[in-house]
Amino acid sequence: MDLFKKCEDFKTVEETKALGIYPYFHALESKQDIVVNMEGKREIMIGSNNYLGLTGDPRVIEAGVIAMEKFGSGVSGSRFLNGTLTTHVILEKELAEFLNKEDCVTFSTGFQTNLGIISAIAGRNDIIFCDRENHASIYDGARLSFAKMARYKHSDMEDLEKVLENSDPNKGKLIVTDGVFSMSGDIAKLPEIVKLAKKYGAKVMVDDAHGFGVIGERGRGTAEYFGLEDEVDIIMGTFSKSLASLGGYMVADRKVVEYVKHKSRPFIFCAAITPSNAATALEALRILRAEPERPKELLKIAAYVRAGLKNKGLDIIDHSIVPIIPIYTYTMLRTLVACKELFNRGVYVNPVIPPAAPEGECLIRTSYTSTHTEELMDEAIEIISDVLNKLPETDEDLMAYLQKNE
Repeated sequence: MDLFKKCEDFKTVEETKALGIYPYFHALESKQDIVVNMEGKREIMIGSNNYLGLTGDPRVIEAGVIAMEKFGSGVSGSRFLNGTLTTHVILEKELAEFLNKEDCVTFSTGFQTNLGIISAIAGRNDIIFCDRENHASIYDGARLSFAKMARYKHSDMEDLEKVLENSDPNKGKLIVTDGVFSMSGDIAKLPEIVKLAKKYGAKVMVDDAHGFGVIGERGRGTAEYFGLEDEVDIIMGTFSKSLASLGGYMVADRKVVEYVKHKSRPFIFCAAITPSNAATALEALRILRAEPERPKELLKIAAYVRAGLKNKGLDIIDHSIVPIIPIYTYTMLRTLVACKELFNRGVYVNPVIPPAAPEGECLIRTSYTSTHTEELMDEAIEIISDVLNKLPETDEDLMAYLQKNE
């Protein structure tokens, strides 16, 4: 059989492009901000993870420019060899201090961070307990570890206890959960998870990519939000969201960090974060520490939008406080048509379709930034309401709608 036959049989992109509803790879022509230029159009950006609005902050940009002038454009090697900069060391120290952990190690991407941590910590004689809605990088890290993976129903603590109870007591156990789930905005039931971990002798790891800079009194994330910073064994996060850069980190006890630094293949065999990425993440962290009101402003604007969308009668997932607000569009076709119409009207959102959402439960994912204004959000809410309320419900009527509006 021809290896590339699967590529030839893959028609989804071709078919959606032919219908004019292909939603991906729109090219930005400006900085990531609350309003952007994209393919010649003004777009209200409610589809990014720029939670603290720092990607365009002059202080962050200046830090990146200075770092590039001092260290060059790249490090040309791994952290093990020639790739460790003083900026990396300072960033790790300040992250560990901010998150109240003994030590920190940084990785080149957030996805790689989960791969690197989980594949190093867990092995063939261990079990990883994984929420069914965890990020793909957690699943891939578990596969790379060769540990047994036991999945439990999303945020179902009875199911988690059942799989823990039925597990081999002689195996090492790691419960891994998103702190804030990226598609639904759900916050993990961390108090219950910690309680079960203690009962069954497991360690707890939280992927706080969407919690850091978002929740907690000072924006330290899910563990701070629940007052459980001393009870969570490993916290990972990314720089590509609240910290306005690229990369990821792990904080934990020093002995755990040292082990990962010397055993993690995705860390050892990958070039280090570039000078500008490390410097911009460090500057964004310092801004967060100096301006703890930013996460509060973020939750305030999220609450404003959530109320506005509900007042328009839109069917949203409404059981969280975080700046991720999914809106049901139900079918894949209706979701893609909605995204196209919103883009044409100047609002950028993200489609959530299978396999990221079950058939019949597709969404448009909207996400917000602390620097969004109520005036701008009123404009976006009006457009979203107008588009979704005018869209046909059935796929048959949607096809007719597309043909009529070609």
